[in-house]
Amino acid sequence: MENSPLSRIELSKNNLIHNFKALKSITKNTKIIVAIKGNAYGHGQNEVASILEKYVDAFQVNSFSELKLLRKISKKKTFVLGYIQKDNLKETMKLDCVLSLFSLENLEEINKIAKLLKIKQEIHIPIDAYLGREGFLKEGLIEFLKKIKDYKNIKLTGIYAHFANIEDTNNFTHARKQIKKYEEAVKITKKAGFKNIQTHISATSGLLVYEKNKAINSFVRLGIGIYGLWPSEHIKFLYKNKLELKPVLSWKTKIAQIKNVPAGYTIGYGLTYMTYAPKKIAVIPLGYADGISRNFSNKGEVLIKGEKCKILGRLAMNMFVVDVTHIKDIKNEEEVVILGKQGSEHITADEMANKIGSINYEIVTNISPLLPRVIV
Repeated sequence: MENSPLSRIELSKNNLIHNFKALKSITKNTKIIVAIKGNAYGHGQNEVASILEKYVDAFQVNSFSELKLLRKISKKKTFVLGYIQKDNLKETMKLDCVLSLFSLENLEEINKIAKLLKIKQEIHIPIDAYLGREGFLKEGLIEFLKKIKDYKNIKLTGIYAHFANIEDTNNFTHARKQIKKYEEAVKITKKAGFKNIQTHISATSGLLVYEKNKAINSFVRLGIGIYGLWPSEHIKFLYKNKLELKPVLSWKTKIAQIKNVPAGYTIGYGLTYMTYAPKKIAVIPLGYADGISRNFSNKGEVLIKGEKCKILGRLAMNMFVVDVTHIKDIKNEEEVVILGKQGSEHITADEMANKIGSINYEIVTNISPLLPRVIV
């Protein structure tokens, strides 16, 4: 890697460990799975894994390629909760993981490969408890569990579910329905003879509003909170002055060019911005190819010399322009902060998300994996 990359993602090791410990302190000794899927929510999968390996009980990834990458640096217990196509199943199972299950056909294929590899493949079954996404309905579970017993190379160790809207609302009607349906599925599984079954339903939001200080399930799957971001404004408000989460990621680059343009000058593709007075502008060498949404055209901001500078015109694939008229003594290669803190000012993922009608998860996850991640 270059000594001084033009654009980079900086990860705060201290903040990552702080967030893990802060969330662990309210789990009441429930084991912790940390979600590092989606390139660790854009933070850098193996960089995050290398910092957290000695603290976590397990990692969670979504795909064969993520597991393969993780195995370069870690042998930690890993849950693969995304769908693995037949062509990749054998290689995935060779890498030692807990697999999720999507169908009877999927089960047969896993058993066949496990027999070939002379292993007992550990699986967790997803329960569709009013999420309407992946997983098995409670109604078909009994038949399915009977089938699992016929497959000698399968070891069912857990069942899990996902909350649909527990972070968004004061109304827990749907979450209560989900919990009830999930608990019924757990009872059915135990009654079918799977006694020491592991359970998990909560991500960060579930821990904070449902399982806090209660050992309800075997695991919690922590994602967004580990990275110092809140699942929702509602939960952030609930925990005001009670729990501090510190953002882990900063996104930085440098000014490529500074120049003065006259009044009546159009900026960028599509002529979406025209200067109403003479302006000093700076060209920033990042664009939507790097993961900063084109929706920030004419509405996003960056930090330069501790001050906010507005994006002018359309954001392009590799460049955009900001207004630096108000900044004194500005130079080429001055540091630009896209996301993070500079001086007393900061730009948060939530602030960015609000500007374009998105969520903090998407802002960070969209950052290009090609940009270097630097642990600081």
